[in-house]
Amino acid sequence: MDIKEAEKIAEIVKDYKNKSNKDLVKTLDFLNNEFTQTKDKLIMLSNYLDKIETTYNTILKEHNSRNGG
Repeated sequence: MDIKEAEKIAEIVKDYKNKSNKDLVKTLDFLNNEFTQTKDKLIMLSNYLDKIETTYNTILKEHNSRNGG
């Protein structure tokens, strides 16, 4: 999406009551796409965070076992 398209979406959102159905559908498509992309990224990041935590705990456990902890 370029700057002009983003500005058009922002304009539709600000004044949605006076916009055409075509504009509303365009905005709904954009928002649905943004929602899906954001959700997918959050899931990916959540999985990554889980892996980091698991690795950290594994290394910490080994470190503690070597140092009498």
